[in-house]
Amino acid sequence: MDAMKAILSRRSIRKYTPEPVDESILHDLVEAAMNAPSSANSQPWHFVVITDRKILDEIPKFHQYSSMIKEAPLAVVVCGDTQLSRGAWVQDCSAATENLLIAANAKGLGAVWLGVYPIDERIAGIRKLLGLPENIMPLSIIVVGHPGETKPPANRFNAERVHRNKW
Repeated sequence: MDAMKAILSRRSIRKYTPEPVDESILHDLVEAAMNAPSSANSQPWHFVVITDRKILDEIPKFHQYSSMIKEAPLAVVVCGDTQLSRGAWVQDCSAATENLLIAANAKGLGAVWLGVYPIDERIAGIRKLLGLPENIMPLSIIVVGHPGETKPPANRFNAERVHRNKW
């Protein structure tokens, strides 16, 4: 799938088949995430890949919008190392998150971005569940799997939001 098609057809998928995601595809997703732009090339990201069903099933206990995780084969928690970031870990890890989402779509997988940061309850829940060090801040959880639903592309282009030279 070419880049524009992968971007324009990407949708938040919340239903999954039980089929596991191949390790080579998972590697490609994380590689895509790690090739995101990064302020001062600090690359402050860390990724926690969760395939353990017991761990996945704990997440909805503190993240109210994560019920779909109970049928997904995996999730990737995108974290920022605040000691490496030079203050831009949120932007860097958001770019990594988007790259992972687009790569998942390009590989024929479904995925959805669940926000963690800046919600204290979610941060504390993920921190405790995964044993994250103090300098590692969870930004997002990307739920990934073979799609159990299809959605048409959403045309979100709005010419009224494009300004030239001045507002």
